Amino acid sequence: MYTFYWYPKCSTCQKAKRKLDEMGIAYEAIDLKLTPPTSTQLMDWFKQDKFPIKKFFNSSGLVYRDLHLKDQLPTMATTEKAELLASNGMLIKRPLLIKDGKIVQIGYKESEYEAIKK
Repeated sequence: MYTFYWYPKCSTCQKAKRKLDEMGIAYEAIDLKLTPPTSTQLMDWFKQDKFPIKKFFNSSGLVYRDLHLKDQLPTMATTEKAELLASNGMLIKRPLLIKDGKIVQIGYKESEYEAIKK
């Protein structure tokens, strides 16, 4: 089964959720704002090397800009990045799609979701 981390008020997340539903893919939906992934989960996903760590950050979000993370991220340790993301789900690029503990997608592109297997 998939785990779908999303923010219910996000229109992109809503599109991704609709696509999963259309495709008949079973998932557990988790609100990123209320229950962000733990720093341990994030570190595991970072180690999978499927996506660069900076891709996990919602760089267009208000929290990201308010904290001036664009300038700080290059000098932060990987563990600091994981802890920061775990501390505030609004910092995480959404939606996140996970299967069996492995990161499948970050963000939403319809063509990439269409390639997902049940």
